[in-house]
Amino acid sequence: MKHQVLIIGGGPAGYTAAEAAGKAGLDVVLFEKQSLGGVCLNEGCIPTKTLLYSAKTYDNAQHASKYAVNVSEVSYDLPKIIARKSKVVRKLVLGVKSKLTTNHVTIVTGEAQIIDNHSIRCNGELFEGEYIIICTGSDTFIPPIDGVKDVSYWTHKEALDNKEVPTSLTIIGGGVIGMEFASFFNSLGVKVTIVEMLDEILGGMDKELSAMLRTDYAKRGIEFLLRTKVVGISQNEEGIHVKWEKGEESGCVTAEKLLMSVGRRPVTKGFGLESLEINKTERGNIIVDDEMQTSMPNVYVCGDLTGFSMLAHTASREAEVAVHSILHKLCKTNDTDSMSYRAVPGVVYTNPEIASVGETEENLQKNGIQYEAIKVPMAFSGRFVAENEGINGVCKILLAQDHTILGAHILGNPASEIITLASMAIELKLSAQEWRKIIFPHPSVSEIFKEAL
Repeated sequence: MKHQVLIIGGGPAGYTAAEAAGKAGLDVVLFEKQSLGGVCLNEGCIPTKTLLYSAKTYDNAQHASKYAVNVSEVSYDLPKIIARKSKVVRKLVLGVKSKLTTNHVTIVTGEAQIIDNHSIRCNGELFEGEYIIICTGSDTFIPPIDGVKDVSYWTHKEALDNKEVPTSLTIIGGGVIGMEFASFFNSLGVKVTIVEMLDEILGGMDKELSAMLRTDYAKRGIEFLLRTKVVGISQNEEGIHVKWEKGEESGCVTAEKLLMSVGRRPVTKGFGLESLEINKTERGNIIVDDEMQTSMPNVYVCGDLTGFSMLAHTASREAEVAVHSILHKLCKTNDTDSMSYRAVPGVVYTNPEIASVGETEENLQKNGIQYEAIKVPMAFSGRFVAENEGINGVCKILLAQDHTILGAHILGNPASEIITLASMAIELKLSAQEWRKIIFPHPSVSEIFKEAL
């Protein structure tokens, strides 16, 4: 039997594409070798945010007196925190499965192997399709550090299921994942050290705000070793030893546990990608057009394999674009679509949160683009002051010479919930004057944008 769409990978890109295609009435088969939801739902975005919310609740309880609320004997139960995380994941995975089956998507559990651009083999059965969408996601990258194979370290997977609180933790990598786990364990009272090769944490985010977040966490006890290279790892009864070099300096950090968090790499092997003669970049990323189509007209790629943006929400949008393109070809619809990366928001769910969309000052300066930076304290928002006693943050907006919005960056809760307003302004190419005319609810933290403009 020949199907209309075959999709490899059940993560945000894969299940979004499957649901959209199924809802449109197409005959869809979705292949997933592990659990629906992919890394994001099972061992990434959702479980980490569940843990972080428990940590944030614990933090708030400890400091409730700032809001004239007395809470005595505040404590936490890590095994129960982990159990709640698992319950949330199970509930959402079942939700994804329900939506797919409701839209008549055939779900096949197993390792899919591409035979050619119209055929996939899985569990000994051959599936033929008019179109293939590849959404294989990414894996944790472990750098070839001397001794790394001889020590017992965590990746995000082990950290998410750990039920015992270590006394100390070294994190190699100060990116998003590293900082979120640092925030969680710091809230639980763990001594955390972050070793980062770059000159600032959260590479790619606004450096000024990243430095402010780092300073805040340094006051809470996290030690940061920036511009520092890890040159060796060893382990004995005293703990795990991380040897580092920084220019002419050298040293060693010893902790009970080690978390490797230096980044992720797209999954390119194990599913027969080499059987397709599709164009790639020098780094091995799949080249796609603005409809997510590869050099083979009936093969589409969404998510981490493209190398554009390794974020779940980007992958979901790419999947929508790919399905719209397929529907246009199969059903002759007028619903054309194209992918835009102009306004992809990024969020770090620390406490406080930091969120960013569009250009950074560093990138604009690097490319010689003229801009104006407007920066206001979050205390300009009445709602923020009411809910953040003794805490401040920053909102930064970058304007082009014609006053259109180039970028927006926020340090302060709830940055993750209001950054979408800036995303819309950038995507729609609104000027500062046009954005100011939008009516914001009062009081709301989102009014900070209007205050800045």
